[in-house]
Amino acid sequence: MPAELSVGLVDPDAGPGSGADEPTDDAPGVGVVAPFDFALDRELWRWAPDDVSLYLTRLPFFTTPVTVEMAVAVGDRRAVRRATRDVLTPRPGVVAFACTSGSFVSGVAGEFVLRRTMVEAGAPEATTTSGALVDALHLLGVQNLAIATPYIAAVTQRLTGFLADSGISTVASEGLGLLGNIWRVGYEQVVSIVKAVDRPEADALFISCTNLPTYDIIEPLEQALGKPVITANQVTMWASLRAIGRQAVGGGRLLQIPVERSVA
Repeated sequence: MPAELSVGLVDPDAGPGSGADEPTDDAPGVGVVAPFDFALDRELWRWAPDDVSLYLTRLPFFTTPVTVEMAVAVGDRRAVRRATRDVLTPRPGVVAFACTSGSFVSGVAGEFVLRRTMVEAGAPEATTTSGALVDALHLLGVQNLAIATPYIAAVTQRLTGFLADSGISTVASEGLGLLGNIWRVGYEQVVSIVKAVDRPEADALFISCTNLPTYDIIEPLEQALGKPVITANQVTMWASLRAIGRQAVGGGRLLQIPVERSVA
């Protein structure tokens, strides 16, 4: 077979580490499993160091609006398993499920099942947006949280339940009530809803949904509100890079926490 036609073909019987072309790069990439409507690839890249690549794949398309039913469908184990396998070819060091609602809608147990599904599909490490959120909140010592979401009330309520089961109290929540096109929400509207939901008793604020742009407003919001501001894409990239011993690039108190590098 001509060499140019054999590129990308893999011996189906060859397991990880068995090929002569196994990468030896010291900076493994991050595999990202995203919903079909995810539109903020560029924002994820802004958090990645220059020598770390992102390998994104999409979950199957369907027409359901952004409801509880859609969130459940996005987290379907069979689809997540297939997408994880799709993104393993470049051998990422970790695979992230980059959807907040899809990883909290079935509770703490559902988030655990998602991570286990990715690992069983071959991911060397696995993270989810909602699991990363809980890890970040515990690391920051947050017990009382205010949350801003683009969702309808029923989806936001699933988030508050997930947080409660994870030991985090929601002191206030605001949702935009959107059923689609979330990526079209601009910074001004995000800032407005965050300021509206802040409460004195909130230790921090969380901006939910990986389809909401937040990269440039985290530090200004923290300065204005005087407390940590956590966002879905920020925490997804923070946890994913942390899993491979790397620091995310960007602002916010969460990113000021040093990453402990593992020693081989």
